[in-house]
Amino acid sequence: MYLLGYDIGSSSVKASLVNAESGKCLSSAFFPKTEAPIIAVKQGWAEQDPESWWENLKLATAAILTDSGVSGAEINAIGISYQMHGLVCVDKNQHVLRPAIIWCDSRAVPYGQRAFEELGQEKCLAHLLNSPGNFTASKLAWVKENEPNIYEQIDKIMLPGDYIAMRLSGEICTTVSGLSEGMFWDFKEGQIADFLLKYYGLDASLIPNIRPTFAEQGRVNATAAAELGLKEGTPITYRAGDQPNNALSLNVFNPGEIASTAGTSGVVYGVNGSVNYDPKSRVNTFAHVNHSTEQTRLGVLLCINGTGILNSWVRRVIAPEGISYNEMNALASQVPIGCAGVSILPFGNGAERMLENKEINCSIRGLNFNVHDKRHIVRAAQEGIVFSFKYGIDIMEQMGIPVQKIHAGHANMFLSPIFRDTLAGVTGAVIELYDTDGSVGAAKGAGIGAGIYRDNNEAFATLEKLEVIEPNQSKHQEYLEAYARWKHRLEKSMAD
Repeated sequence: MYLLGYDIGSSSVKASLVNAESGKCLSSAFFPKTEAPIIAVKQGWAEQDPESWWENLKLATAAILTDSGVSGAEINAIGISYQMHGLVCVDKNQHVLRPAIIWCDSRAVPYGQRAFEELGQEKCLAHLLNSPGNFTASKLAWVKENEPNIYEQIDKIMLPGDYIAMRLSGEICTTVSGLSEGMFWDFKEGQIADFLLKYYGLDASLIPNIRPTFAEQGRVNATAAAELGLKEGTPITYRAGDQPNNALSLNVFNPGEIASTAGTSGVVYGVNGSVNYDPKSRVNTFAHVNHSTEQTRLGVLLCINGTGILNSWVRRVIAPEGISYNEMNALASQVPIGCAGVSILPFGNGAERMLENKEINCSIRGLNFNVHDKRHIVRAAQEGIVFSFKYGIDIMEQMGIPVQKIHAGHANMFLSPIFRDTLAGVTGAVIELYDTDGSVGAAKGAGIGAGIYRDNNEAFATLEKLEVIEPNQSKHQEYLEAYARWKHRLEKSMAD
Protein backbone atom coordinates (compact mmCIF):
# COMPACT_ATOMS: atom_id res chain seq x y z
CA MET A 1 0.00 0.00 0.00
CA TYR A 2 1.56 3.29 -1.13
CA LEU A 3 0.80 6.99 -0.83
CA LEU A 4 1.90 9.72 -3.24
CA GLY A 5 2.51 13.29 -2.11
CA TYR A 6 3.15 16.38 -4.22
CA ASP A 7 4.55 19.72 -3.04
CA ILE A 8 3.99 22.47 -5.62
CA GLY A 9 6.50 25.19 -4.77
CA SER A 10 7.51 28.34 -6.60
CA SER A 11 11.09 27.07 -7.01
CA SER A 12 10.34 23.39 -7.77
CA VAL A 13 7.76 20.61 -7.68
CA LYS A 14 8.60 17.70 -5.40
CA ALA A 15 7.04 14.23 -5.30
CA SER A 16 7.44 11.59 -2.60
CA LEU A 17 6.31 7.99 -2.42
CA VAL A 18 5.52 6.68 1.07
CA ASN A 19 4.94 3.12 2.21
CA ALA A 20 1.68 3.43 4.14
CA GLU A 21 2.41 0.53 6.52
CA SER A 22 5.94 1.52 7.54
CA GLY A 23 5.47 5.25 7.15
CA LYS A 24 8.85 5.42 5.38
CA CYS A 25 9.56 7.48 2.30
CA LEU A 26 10.74 5.16 -0.48
CA SER A 27 11.70 7.79 -3.02
CA SER A 28 11.63 11.55 -3.57
CA ALA A 29 12.42 13.71 -6.58
CA PHE A 30 12.06 17.34 -7.54
CA PHE A 31 12.10 19.29 -10.79
CA PRO A 32 13.44 21.53 -12.18
CA LYS A 33 16.93 20.95 -10.83
CA THR A 34 17.66 24.67 -11.04
CA GLU A 35 15.22 27.15 -9.51
CA ALA A 36 12.04 27.53 -11.57
CA PRO A 37 11.75 30.86 -13.38
CA ILE A 38 9.42 33.57 -12.13
CA ILE A 39 8.01 35.95 -14.73
CA ALA A 40 8.39 39.58 -13.64
CA VAL A 41 6.96 41.78 -16.38
CA LYS A 42 7.00 44.78 -14.06
CA GLN A 43 8.66 45.56 -10.74
CA GLY A 44 6.72 43.88 -7.93
CA TRP A 45 5.06 41.36 -10.25
CA ALA A 46 5.61 37.59 -9.98
CA GLU A 47 3.93 35.08 -12.25
CA GLN A 48 4.40 31.47 -13.31
CA ASP A 49 2.89 29.33 -16.04
CA PRO A 50 0.74 26.64 -14.36
CA GLU A 51 1.60 24.30 -17.22
CA SER A 52 5.20 24.35 -15.99
CA TRP A 53 4.03 22.99 -12.61
CA TRP A 54 2.33 20.12 -14.41
CA GLU A 55 5.36 19.36 -16.59
CA ASN A 56 7.65 19.27 -13.54
CA LEU A 57 5.13 17.13 -11.68
CA LYS A 58 5.23 14.60 -14.52
CA LEU A 59 9.03 14.47 -14.38
CA ALA A 60 9.05 14.04 -10.60
CA THR A 61 6.41 11.30 -10.76
CA ALA A 62 8.32 9.36 -13.42
CA ALA A 63 11.53 9.66 -11.38
CA ILE A 64 10.11 8.23 -8.16
CA LEU A 65 8.26 5.40 -9.89
CA THR A 66 11.44 4.42 -11.72
CA ASP A 67 13.63 4.75 -8.63
CA SER A 68 11.30 2.82 -6.32
CA GLY A 69 10.18 0.16 -8.77
CA VAL A 70 6.62 0.67 -7.54
CA SER A 71 3.84 0.53 -10.13
CA GLY A 72 1.44 3.44 -10.37
CA ALA A 73 -1.36 0.91 -9.95
CA GLU A 74 -0.14 0.22 -6.40
CA ILE A 75 -0.69 3.83 -5.22
CA ASN A 76 -3.76 4.10 -2.99
CA ALA A 77 -4.16 7.86 -2.54
CA ILE A 78 -2.66 11.21 -3.54
CA GLY A 79 -2.11 14.35 -1.44
CA ILE A 80 -1.20 17.86 -2.57
CA SER A 81 0.69 20.67 -0.83
CA TYR A 82 1.10 23.95 -2.66
CA GLN A 83 2.45 27.51 -2.60
CA MET A 84 -0.21 29.64 -0.93
CA HIS A 85 -2.13 32.75 -2.07
CA GLY A 86 -1.71 32.25 -5.83
CA LEU A 87 -4.40 32.93 -8.44
CA VAL A 88 -5.10 30.63 -11.39
CA CYS A 89 -7.94 31.56 -13.76
CA VAL A 90 -9.55 29.04 -16.16
CA ASP A 91 -12.40 29.22 -18.68
CA LYS A 92 -15.30 26.80 -19.04
CA ASN A 93 -13.03 24.39 -20.95
CA GLN A 94 -10.51 24.42 -18.07
CA HIS A 95 -7.97 26.32 -20.16
CA VAL A 96 -5.68 28.69 -18.25
CA LEU A 97 -6.44 32.29 -19.25
CA ARG A 98 -3.28 34.00 -18.01
CA PRO A 99 -0.13 33.14 -16.04
CA ALA A 100 -0.74 32.47 -12.36
CA ILE A 101 -0.20 35.48 -10.09
CA ILE A 102 1.83 33.86 -7.30
CA TRP A 103 2.28 34.55 -3.60
CA CYS A 104 5.18 37.03 -3.84
CA ASP A 105 3.48 39.28 -6.40
CA SER A 106 2.69 42.63 -4.77
CA ARG A 107 0.54 44.38 -7.39
CA ALA A 108 -2.65 43.93 -5.35
CA VAL A 109 -1.35 45.62 -2.17
CA PRO A 110 -3.19 48.93 -2.76
CA TYR A 111 -6.43 47.06 -3.52
CA GLY A 112 -6.31 45.21 -0.22
CA GLN A 113 -5.33 48.30 1.74
CA ARG A 114 -8.18 50.31 0.25
CA ALA A 115 -10.64 47.53 1.08
CA PHE A 116 -9.31 47.37 4.64
CA GLU A 117 -9.87 51.10 5.10
CA GLU A 118 -13.22 51.41 3.31
CA LEU A 119 -14.86 48.26 4.69
CA GLY A 120 -13.43 49.03 8.11
CA GLN A 121 -10.56 47.40 9.91
CA GLU A 122 -12.80 46.02 12.66
CA LYS A 123 -15.16 44.37 10.16
CA CYS A 124 -12.35 42.81 8.13
CA LEU A 125 -10.53 41.48 11.18
CA ALA A 126 -13.70 40.18 12.85
CA HIS A 127 -14.83 38.31 9.71
CA LEU A 128 -11.64 37.52 7.74
CA LEU A 129 -9.23 37.54 10.75
CA ASN A 130 -6.87 39.50 8.47
CA SER A 131 -6.64 42.54 6.28
CA PRO A 132 -7.65 41.65 2.67
CA GLY A 133 -4.03 42.56 1.97
CA ASN A 134 -2.23 41.14 -1.03
CA PHE A 135 -4.14 37.87 -0.95
CA THR A 136 -5.96 36.02 -3.73
CA ALA A 137 -9.21 38.01 -3.57
CA SER A 138 -7.27 41.26 -4.04
CA LYS A 139 -5.30 39.72 -6.92
CA LEU A 140 -8.60 38.81 -8.60
CA ALA A 141 -9.84 42.38 -8.07
CA TRP A 142 -6.72 43.57 -9.92
CA VAL A 143 -7.51 41.25 -12.86
CA LYS A 144 -11.11 42.49 -12.97
CA GLU A 145 -10.02 46.13 -13.17
CA ASN A 146 -6.94 45.82 -15.35
CA GLU A 147 -7.75 42.83 -17.58
CA PRO A 148 -11.55 42.95 -18.05
CA ASN A 149 -11.43 40.78 -21.18
CA ILE A 150 -9.71 38.04 -19.17
CA TYR A 151 -12.07 38.43 -16.22
CA GLU A 152 -15.15 38.03 -18.44
CA GLN A 153 -13.87 34.63 -19.63
CA ILE A 154 -13.21 33.21 -16.15
CA ASP A 155 -15.33 30.21 -15.23
CA LYS A 156 -13.48 29.34 -11.99
CA ILE A 157 -10.57 30.72 -10.00
CA MET A 158 -8.19 28.40 -8.19
CA LEU A 159 -5.21 28.22 -5.89
CA PRO A 160 -2.16 26.37 -7.28
CA GLY A 161 -3.13 23.15 -5.48
CA ASP A 162 -6.68 23.34 -6.84
CA TYR A 163 -5.22 23.60 -10.33
CA ILE A 164 -3.07 20.49 -9.88
CA ALA A 165 -6.09 18.57 -8.56
CA MET A 166 -8.03 19.71 -11.63
CA ARG A 167 -5.29 18.46 -13.95
CA LEU A 168 -5.28 15.12 -12.14
CA SER A 169 -9.04 14.62 -12.05
CA GLY A 170 -10.81 17.08 -14.32
CA GLU A 171 -12.79 18.27 -11.28
CA ILE A 172 -12.57 21.78 -9.84
CA CYS A 173 -12.99 22.13 -6.09
CA THR A 174 -11.33 23.80 -3.13
CA THR A 175 -11.28 23.71 0.69
CA VAL A 176 -12.23 26.06 3.52
CA SER A 177 -8.55 26.26 4.43
CA GLY A 178 -7.75 27.33 0.87
CA LEU A 179 -10.56 29.86 0.76
CA SER A 180 -9.42 31.35 4.05
CA GLU A 181 -5.87 31.90 2.75
CA GLY A 182 -7.33 33.79 -0.21
CA MET A 183 -9.58 35.96 2.02
CA PHE A 184 -12.69 34.32 0.59
CA TRP A 185 -13.90 32.83 3.91
CA ASP A 186 -16.00 34.60 6.54
CA PHE A 187 -15.19 33.02 9.91
CA LYS A 188 -17.91 34.91 11.74
CA GLU A 189 -20.67 33.72 9.40
CA GLY A 190 -19.10 30.36 8.51
CA GLN A 191 -19.51 30.91 4.78
CA ILE A 192 -17.96 32.51 1.71
CA ALA A 193 -17.10 36.16 2.43
CA ASP A 194 -19.94 37.72 0.42
CA PHE A 195 -19.25 41.20 1.76
CA LEU A 196 -15.72 41.23 0.32
CA LEU A 197 -16.87 39.79 -3.02
CA LYS A 198 -19.55 42.48 -3.17
CA TYR A 199 -17.04 45.22 -2.36
CA TYR A 200 -14.71 44.07 -5.14
CA GLY A 201 -17.60 43.37 -7.54
CA LEU A 202 -16.61 39.73 -7.88
CA ASP A 203 -19.05 37.02 -8.96
CA ALA A 204 -19.49 34.31 -6.32
CA SER A 205 -19.98 31.72 -9.08
CA LEU A 206 -16.23 31.93 -9.74
CA ILE A 207 -15.55 30.15 -6.42
CA PRO A 208 -15.25 26.35 -6.81
CA ASN A 209 -17.26 23.85 -4.80
CA ILE A 210 -15.92 23.19 -1.31
CA ARG A 211 -14.64 19.78 -0.18
CA PRO A 212 -13.18 18.77 3.20
CA THR A 213 -9.39 18.90 3.50
CA PHE A 214 -9.29 15.18 4.35
CA ALA A 215 -11.73 13.58 1.91
CA GLU A 216 -12.05 12.44 -1.67
CA GLN A 217 -11.57 15.50 -3.87
CA GLY A 218 -11.62 13.75 -7.22
CA ARG A 219 -10.08 10.74 -8.91
CA VAL A 220 -7.29 10.49 -11.45
CA ASN A 221 -8.87 10.54 -14.90
CA ALA A 222 -7.77 8.62 -17.98
CA THR A 223 -5.79 11.50 -19.46
CA ALA A 224 -3.74 12.16 -16.31
CA ALA A 225 -3.27 8.44 -15.69
CA ALA A 226 -1.74 8.03 -19.16
CA GLU A 227 0.55 11.06 -18.71
CA LEU A 228 1.76 10.11 -15.24
CA GLY A 229 1.81 6.33 -15.28
CA LEU A 230 -0.80 6.18 -12.51
CA LYS A 231 -3.95 4.10 -12.23
CA GLU A 232 -7.17 5.69 -13.44
CA GLY A 233 -9.50 6.16 -10.47
CA THR A 234 -6.76 6.74 -7.85
CA PRO A 235 -8.36 9.12 -5.30
CA ILE A 236 -7.03 12.57 -4.36
CA THR A 237 -7.78 12.74 -0.64
CA TYR A 238 -5.87 15.68 0.84
CA ARG A 239 -4.96 19.24 -0.10
CA ALA A 240 -3.42 22.12 1.87
CA GLY A 241 -1.22 25.21 1.49
CA ASP A 242 2.47 24.78 2.18
CA GLN A 243 2.52 26.28 5.68
CA PRO A 244 -0.50 24.38 7.07
CA ASN A 245 0.94 21.30 5.37
CA ASN A 246 4.36 21.87 6.95
CA ALA A 247 2.61 21.93 10.33
CA LEU A 248 0.78 18.70 9.43
CA SER A 249 4.12 17.16 8.35
CA LEU A 250 5.41 17.85 11.89
CA ASN A 251 2.20 16.46 13.48
CA VAL A 252 1.11 19.92 14.65
CA PHE A 253 -2.67 19.79 14.95
CA ASN A 254 -3.75 21.09 18.37
CA PRO A 255 -3.92 24.43 20.21
CA GLY A 256 -0.54 25.57 21.48
CA GLU A 257 1.47 23.39 19.09
CA ILE A 258 4.00 25.25 16.95
CA ALA A 259 5.73 24.50 13.64
CA SER A 260 8.63 26.53 12.31
CA THR A 261 10.82 26.80 9.23
CA ALA A 262 13.87 28.97 8.66
CA GLY A 263 15.01 28.99 5.06
CA THR A 264 15.43 32.15 2.99
CA SER A 265 12.50 33.52 4.95
CA GLY A 266 11.29 32.26 8.31
CA VAL A 267 7.91 31.07 9.54
CA VAL A 268 6.42 30.36 12.93
CA TYR A 269 3.00 28.70 12.62
CA GLY A 270 0.92 28.13 15.73
CA VAL A 271 -2.46 26.47 16.17
CA ASN A 272 -5.14 28.43 18.02
CA GLY A 273 -8.26 26.81 19.46
CA SER A 274 -10.37 29.97 19.47
CA VAL A 275 -11.25 32.62 16.92
CA ASN A 276 -8.88 35.51 17.51
CA TYR A 277 -6.77 37.97 15.55
CA ASP A 278 -4.02 40.51 15.98
CA PRO A 279 -5.64 43.98 15.95
CA LYS A 280 -2.66 45.32 13.97
CA SER A 281 -2.79 42.41 11.48
CA ARG A 282 0.93 41.71 11.96
CA VAL A 283 0.36 37.97 11.71
CA ASN A 284 -2.07 36.09 9.46
CA THR A 285 -4.75 33.67 10.59
CA PHE A 286 -6.16 30.92 8.36
CA ALA A 287 -8.19 27.75 8.81
CA HIS A 288 -5.82 24.93 9.76
CA VAL A 289 -6.09 21.54 8.06
CA ASN A 290 -8.36 20.13 10.80
CA HIS A 291 -10.56 23.21 11.28
CA SER A 292 -14.32 22.55 11.20
CA THR A 293 -17.58 24.09 12.39
CA GLU A 294 -17.45 21.71 15.37
CA GLN A 295 -13.76 22.24 16.19
CA THR A 296 -11.96 25.56 15.89
CA ARG A 297 -8.40 25.04 14.69
CA LEU A 298 -6.80 28.15 13.26
CA GLY A 299 -3.26 28.46 11.98
CA VAL A 300 -1.60 31.71 13.04
CA LEU A 301 1.22 32.47 10.61
CA LEU A 302 4.18 34.68 11.40
CA CYS A 303 6.40 35.26 8.37
CA ILE A 304 9.78 37.00 8.50
CA ASN A 305 11.38 37.81 5.15
CA GLY A 306 14.95 38.36 6.37
CA THR A 307 16.04 34.99 7.75
CA GLY A 308 18.46 32.65 5.97
CA ILE A 309 18.99 35.30 3.33
CA LEU A 310 20.82 37.41 5.95
CA ASN A 311 22.98 34.47 7.04
CA SER A 312 23.95 33.74 3.42
CA TRP A 313 24.71 37.45 2.83
CA VAL A 314 27.03 37.47 5.86
CA ARG A 315 28.76 34.37 4.49
CA ARG A 316 29.32 35.98 1.08
CA VAL A 317 30.21 39.50 2.17
CA ILE A 318 31.47 39.52 5.78
CA ALA A 319 32.87 36.10 6.68
CA PRO A 320 36.27 34.90 5.42
CA GLU A 321 36.08 33.82 1.78
CA GLY A 322 35.29 30.15 1.18
CA ILE A 323 34.05 29.54 4.73
CA SER A 324 31.34 26.92 5.32
CA TYR A 325 28.25 27.45 7.45
CA ASN A 326 29.66 25.05 10.05
CA GLU A 327 32.85 27.11 10.21
CA MET A 328 30.73 30.26 10.57
CA ASN A 329 28.98 28.67 13.54
CA ALA A 330 32.36 27.86 15.08
CA LEU A 331 33.41 31.51 14.72
CA ALA A 332 30.14 32.71 16.24
CA SER A 333 30.59 30.44 19.24
CA GLN A 334 33.80 32.29 20.15
CA VAL A 335 31.90 35.42 21.23
CA PRO A 336 29.42 35.71 24.11
CA ILE A 337 25.64 35.87 24.03
CA GLY A 338 24.68 39.40 23.05
CA CYS A 339 27.81 39.84 20.90
CA ALA A 340 29.37 42.38 23.26
CA GLY A 341 26.63 44.87 22.46
CA VAL A 342 26.21 44.42 18.69
CA SER A 343 22.66 43.97 17.36
CA ILE A 344 21.55 43.32 13.79
CA LEU A 345 18.03 44.13 12.62
CA PRO A 346 17.55 41.48 9.88
CA PHE A 347 14.91 43.23 7.78
CA GLY A 348 16.72 43.75 4.48
CA ASN A 349 14.44 41.62 2.30
CA GLY A 350 11.49 43.97 1.79
CA ALA A 351 8.59 45.19 3.87
CA GLU A 352 7.75 43.06 6.91
CA ARG A 353 4.12 42.39 7.76
CA MET A 354 5.17 41.81 11.39
CA LEU A 355 6.41 45.44 11.40
CA GLU A 356 3.06 46.69 10.00
CA ASN A 357 4.39 46.52 6.44
CA LYS A 358 7.25 48.92 7.14
CA GLU A 359 10.48 48.52 5.19
CA ILE A 360 13.23 49.50 7.64
CA ASN A 361 16.06 47.56 5.93
CA CYS A 362 18.86 45.70 7.68
CA SER A 363 21.15 47.59 10.02
CA ILE A 364 23.98 46.90 12.46
CA ARG A 365 23.72 48.71 15.81
CA GLY A 366 26.26 49.18 18.57
CA LEU A 367 29.35 48.47 16.47
CA ASN A 368 32.68 49.48 18.08
CA PHE A 369 35.71 49.35 15.77
CA ASN A 370 38.03 48.67 18.70
CA VAL A 371 36.03 45.77 20.14
CA HIS A 372 34.16 43.94 17.39
CA ASP A 373 35.26 41.79 14.48
CA LYS A 374 33.79 39.32 11.99
CA ARG A 375 32.91 36.85 14.71
CA HIS A 376 30.59 39.34 16.40
CA ILE A 377 28.84 40.13 13.12
CA VAL A 378 28.35 36.45 12.31
CA ARG A 379 26.77 35.76 15.69
CA ALA A 380 24.77 39.00 15.76
CA ALA A 381 23.18 38.04 12.43
CA GLN A 382 21.90 34.74 13.83
CA GLU A 383 20.80 36.34 17.09
CA GLY A 384 19.00 39.06 15.15
CA ILE A 385 17.09 36.45 13.15
CA VAL A 386 16.10 34.63 16.34
CA PHE A 387 15.08 37.85 18.06
CA SER A 388 12.79 38.67 15.13
CA PHE A 389 11.16 35.26 15.73
CA LYS A 390 10.82 36.13 19.43
CA TYR A 391 9.24 39.50 18.58
CA GLY A 392 6.60 37.73 16.49
CA ILE A 393 6.13 34.94 19.03
CA ASP A 394 5.28 37.61 21.61
CA ILE A 395 2.44 38.73 19.32
CA MET A 396 1.19 35.16 19.01
CA GLU A 397 1.28 34.71 22.79
CA GLN A 398 -0.81 37.87 23.17
CA MET A 399 -3.38 36.11 20.97
CA GLY A 400 -3.55 33.21 23.40
CA ILE A 401 -1.05 30.78 21.85
CA PRO A 402 1.49 29.66 24.46
CA VAL A 403 4.77 28.80 22.74
CA GLN A 404 6.30 26.03 24.83
CA LYS A 405 7.44 23.54 22.19
CA ILE A 406 8.56 24.22 18.63
CA HIS A 407 8.54 21.48 15.98
CA ALA A 408 10.85 21.99 13.00
CA GLY A 409 12.47 20.05 10.19
CA HIS A 410 16.17 19.29 10.52
CA ALA A 411 17.15 21.77 7.80
CA ASN A 412 18.35 25.28 6.94
CA MET A 413 18.91 27.58 9.96
CA PHE A 414 17.82 24.82 12.34
CA LEU A 415 21.09 23.06 11.48
CA SER A 416 22.93 25.84 13.35
CA PRO A 417 23.57 25.22 17.07
CA ILE A 418 23.82 29.00 17.65
CA PHE A 419 20.40 29.57 16.08
CA ARG A 420 18.74 26.68 17.92
CA ASP A 421 20.27 27.43 21.33
CA THR A 422 19.38 31.11 21.05
CA LEU A 423 15.78 30.37 20.02
CA ALA A 424 15.33 27.92 22.90
CA GLY A 425 17.16 30.21 25.32
CA VAL A 426 15.21 33.41 24.61
CA THR A 427 11.73 31.83 24.27
CA GLY A 428 12.10 29.14 26.94
CA ALA A 429 10.63 26.67 24.44
CA VAL A 430 11.85 23.13 23.78
CA ILE A 431 12.80 22.60 20.12
CA GLU A 432 12.20 19.22 18.51
CA LEU A 433 13.77 18.50 15.11
CA TYR A 434 12.26 15.91 12.76
CA ASP A 435 13.10 14.14 9.53
CA THR A 436 10.25 15.14 7.20
CA ASP A 437 9.27 17.45 4.36
CA GLY A 438 6.17 18.83 2.67
CA SER A 439 5.69 16.16 0.03
CA VAL A 440 6.01 13.35 2.59
CA GLY A 441 3.50 15.18 4.78
CA ALA A 442 1.11 15.50 1.84
CA ALA A 443 1.35 11.75 1.23
CA LYS A 444 0.48 11.01 4.86
CA GLY A 445 -2.31 13.57 4.71
CA ALA A 446 -3.70 11.57 1.80
CA GLY A 447 -3.56 8.47 3.99
CA ILE A 448 -5.72 10.22 6.60
CA GLY A 449 -8.16 11.44 3.96
CA ALA A 450 -8.46 7.97 2.44
CA GLY A 451 -9.13 6.35 5.82
CA ILE A 452 -5.92 4.32 5.65
CA TYR A 453 -4.91 5.99 8.94
CA ARG A 454 -7.45 6.49 11.74
CA ASP A 455 -6.06 9.90 12.64
CA ASN A 456 -2.95 12.08 12.56
CA ASN A 457 -1.35 10.25 15.48
CA GLU A 458 -1.44 6.97 13.59
CA ALA A 459 -0.26 8.66 10.38
CA PHE A 460 2.75 10.21 12.09
CA ALA A 461 3.53 7.45 14.59
CA THR A 462 6.74 6.75 12.67
CA LEU A 463 7.80 10.39 12.40
CA GLU A 464 11.50 10.34 13.30
CA LYS A 465 12.61 12.78 15.96
CA LEU A 466 16.27 13.56 15.32
CA GLU A 467 17.16 15.96 18.10
CA VAL A 468 15.74 17.81 21.12
CA ILE A 469 17.12 21.18 22.22
CA GLU A 470 16.27 22.17 25.79
CA PRO A 471 16.53 25.82 26.86
CA ASN A 472 19.61 26.57 28.97
CA GLN A 473 18.02 28.05 32.08
CA SER A 474 21.33 29.31 33.45
CA LYS A 475 21.74 31.57 30.39
CA HIS A 476 18.11 32.60 30.03
CA GLN A 477 18.71 36.05 31.56
CA GLU A 478 21.62 36.73 29.19
CA TYR A 479 19.42 35.94 26.20
CA LEU A 480 16.62 38.15 27.55
CA GLU A 481 19.01 41.07 28.08
CA ALA A 482 20.37 40.75 24.53
CA TYR A 483 16.81 40.55 23.21
CA ALA A 484 15.71 43.61 25.21
CA ARG A 485 18.59 45.63 23.71
CA TRP A 486 17.71 44.38 20.21
CA LYS A 487 14.01 45.18 20.69
CA HIS A 488 14.79 48.70 21.94
CA ARG A 489 16.89 49.33 18.86
CA LEU A 490 14.16 47.93 16.59
CA GLU A 491 11.45 50.11 18.10
CA LYS A 492 13.70 53.18 17.89
CA SER A 493 14.39 52.41 14.23
CA MET A 494 10.67 52.01 13.49
CA ALA A 495 9.96 55.39 15.13
CA ASP A 496 12.59 57.23 13.07
